[in-house]
Amino acid sequence: MCGIVGIVDLQGRREVDEPLLRSMNESQRHRGPDQGGLHREPGVGLGHRRLSIIDLASGRQPLANEDGSVVVVYNGEIYNFQPLMEELRARGHRFRTRCDTEVIVHAWEEWGEACVERFRGMFAFALWDRGRETLLLARDRLGIKPLHYAPLPDGRLLFASELKALERHPALARELDPLAVEDYFAYGYVPEPRTIYRGVRKLPPGHTLLLRRGRPVPEPRPYWDVPFRPLPPMDEGEAAEELLRRLEEAVRIRLVAEVPLGAFLSGGVDSSAVVAMMARASEGPVNTCSIAFREADFDESRYAALVAERYRTRHHVDRVEAEDYDLVDTLARVYDEPFADSSALPTYRVCQLARRHVTVALSGDGGDESLAGYRRYRWHLREEALRRPLPLGLRRTLFGTLGRLYPKLDWAPRWLRAKSTFQALARDSLEGYFHAVCILPDELRGRLYSEGLRRELQGYRAVEVLRRHADRAPDDPLGRVQYLDLKTYLPGDILTKVDRASMAHALEVRVPILDHPFVEWVSGLPSAMKLRGGEGKRLLKRALEPLLPREVLYRPKMGFAVPLARWFRGPLRERVREAVLGERLAGTGLFDRRFLRYLVDRHQQGLRDFSAPLWSLLMFEAFLRREGA
Repeated sequence: MCGIVGIVDLQGRREVDEPLLRSMNESQRHRGPDQGGLHREPGVGLGHRRLSIIDLASGRQPLANEDGSVVVVYNGEIYNFQPLMEELRARGHRFRTRCDTEVIVHAWEEWGEACVERFRGMFAFALWDRGRETLLLARDRLGIKPLHYAPLPDGRLLFASELKALERHPALARELDPLAVEDYFAYGYVPEPRTIYRGVRKLPPGHTLLLRRGRPVPEPRPYWDVPFRPLPPMDEGEAAEELLRRLEEAVRIRLVAEVPLGAFLSGGVDSSAVVAMMARASEGPVNTCSIAFREADFDESRYAALVAERYRTRHHVDRVEAEDYDLVDTLARVYDEPFADSSALPTYRVCQLARRHVTVALSGDGGDESLAGYRRYRWHLREEALRRPLPLGLRRTLFGTLGRLYPKLDWAPRWLRAKSTFQALARDSLEGYFHAVCILPDELRGRLYSEGLRRELQGYRAVEVLRRHADRAPDDPLGRVQYLDLKTYLPGDILTKVDRASMAHALEVRVPILDHPFVEWVSGLPSAMKLRGGEGKRLLKRALEPLLPREVLYRPKMGFAVPLARWFRGPLRERVREAVLGERLAGTGLFDRRFLRYLVDRHQQGLRDFSAPLWSLLMFEAFLRREGA
């Protein structure tokens, strides 16, 4: 895996400052500690940091065509590069290496911008064509690899894998985007295409951006979408066999590497499935890595051990403790912008553990979105069944009143915690799902913000992120929320979390469940094969019954969670108070200080579980300290 960076003059051919370009490139050394390279020509500067995985001897970048007129910097893996190389050779192209990077150069020469439609894998790349005075930026279909860009007022364009590289440029304005602040406190991350800064954008997954010198910066162009196109009829047994065949193939093509390779093994269904497929395809034992917690109700390590024992893997385990809160500042530097998924802590640790043993690790990410594993999908379908027969006006009156009157019982069993359900039923389907995924619902965000921030938002609400995608979502209730998650939560949270944590340790992570032909096929399955009778991932579990213990397949889902609620009332009590009630957050003018104190006091008194909002505030405060450093 690698890091890419560039400065391109879209108005003329002004010289690119080499020390500045080198500084931007070196800020991403962690993404590619093996080699670094620069390319400069009038008005163009490209940089690359390399983590050597394939063709260790000759895969250096930036890489050019025969006459040097087309140059690429690239981050990722194209798994079908060998058949593409043969096809391009048959069309007269000559190759000097045996790496996938050179395929991009010749594919551009042959197919232009449509070349991305031929690539199977994870990638973010920038390609400069001197003859056409054209820059192509591209990102893979699901958003596994990141790409940020920033048009500057003087006509130059910056791009990089990570935001920290762009921050090295003195002309980059660091003005916070109030809409991104609203998005962050709703979702816990800043969804594409925004970043925390007004002037920087993320290239959305499945998009290209074609820039021509002398022309304005256009909007990115989509080249792929999750089809949700119904498959031909088949029974569940046939579908299970086909799913297993496709998953096994997706895993097998990701086992090509010239460096040590292993897998994350959480003890959940998805990572266990990937390990089972790896064991079937590998001659020797698989390296597996897991994270444990002292708190039993957060610890999945015994399930991981069952799978490791079954497949006789070389299994490695590390433990996350409350003391790992010290990682907050590290995570702020790793993620560059506020990022409030607390599972970034164990993810950082499991990547650190894995890198001691391997250079490439396979993960099970993407299974919950594609195969309907999240508990919120079950709750959403139940709520939809109640919404359908009742008009919205009646629901707003009836359930809105119940939602206001019913107490918030965070401590109670799930069946008694009805307040959120009543509030969701009082909304339409999209608003209801938004309410389900928010870390701070509308009412709490309204109380959190200062009057000044509310004025800047001018009525904007983070639900608009979902509305942007809703028109292209399928009508089927389950498919609709799966589509929304595939467009928002998956790239913005899950894949961002894994990319930054793994790259901080120079570890490449491959994601077979997000192989795009697999995702396309799974999207066409009937919803009842994914979720039925309250059982998510139904078809995947049936397919895996001969390969994994039932105790792993059919246990309650835990997720990769951290016991924040207890930590914030116990060993981290004072640190939370210092961070949330300190001058740094107050000094932004973004927050209501009385409400900050309310959140801390109510949580630490055990009256409410505000661990998720408090963590989001802690990470925002850590970002401000990093940003001000």
